[in-house]
Amino acid sequence: MRIARFSIDGNVAFGAVEGDGGDPAGLVLDIIRGIPYTDFELSGTKVPLSKVRLLPPVLPNKVVAIGRNYAEHAAELGNEVPEVPVAFFKPTTSVIGSGDAIEYPSFSNDVHYEAELAVVIGRLCREVPRERVKDVIFGYTCANDVTARDTQRTEKQWARAKGFDTSCPLGPWVETALDPSDLTIQCTVNGEQRQLGRTSEMVRSIEDLIVHITEAMTLLPGDVILTGTPAGVGPLSVGDEVAVSIEGIGTLTNRVIKRG
Repeated sequence: MRIARFSIDGNVAFGAVEGDGGDPAGLVLDIIRGIPYTDFELSGTKVPLSKVRLLPPVLPNKVVAIGRNYAEHAAELGNEVPEVPVAFFKPTTSVIGSGDAIEYPSFSNDVHYEAELAVVIGRLCREVPRERVKDVIFGYTCANDVTARDTQRTEKQWARAKGFDTSCPLGPWVETALDPSDLTIQCTVNGEQRQLGRTSEMVRSIEDLIVHITEAMTLLPGDVILTGTPAGVGPLSVGDEVAVSIEGIGTLTNRVIKRG
């Protein structure tokens, strides 16, 4: 099931996306009673997707991102694959939805796209054993770990480089029924392909990452894990349209604007 979060007439709701994902004009939303992390019902009240504004599919308490989880990406930036997963946070203020603008930060001259598969957590969990990882996952969505690369190079901590406002586009919705082990993931800029990889190329699996992260911290429903990006990262400019597409999920699209 595809679960979207949206606004209509000033109200925010969740809905189940129905219709052919390849034809957005034919999609409708069946509004959900309640919240999707618990038992919910479909209301039967349906609205065309074209009549609503898509919001970030979740409002995470935290976004835990993993760096250098694709060997070719680590190599293209002159790095080795780390011995243990490199984790960092992106704040909730960095989260935007599909169709929202990425604001080019004033402190950077080298902002890059990074297409990623995002895992959405569905229940409170800590110290999750490997055999129970699937039980705590709500679903999957597309993400763009937008990065101020020059700032990342000059500052030992990545908080500003990867945590600036609008640096975490998520969407367009969460797919709850998906095998994430071998999906095509790609990024285009102004319609030109820049990244193309498969989730099977991850150095560490989603199971590895959730076990590692929950050894240290509690994850809450709606929290998001970014699983790393394949090779091919590169710069964005004001005016660019960047799209992240993942097989079985859909396409996350954002335009870059000057921060004003």
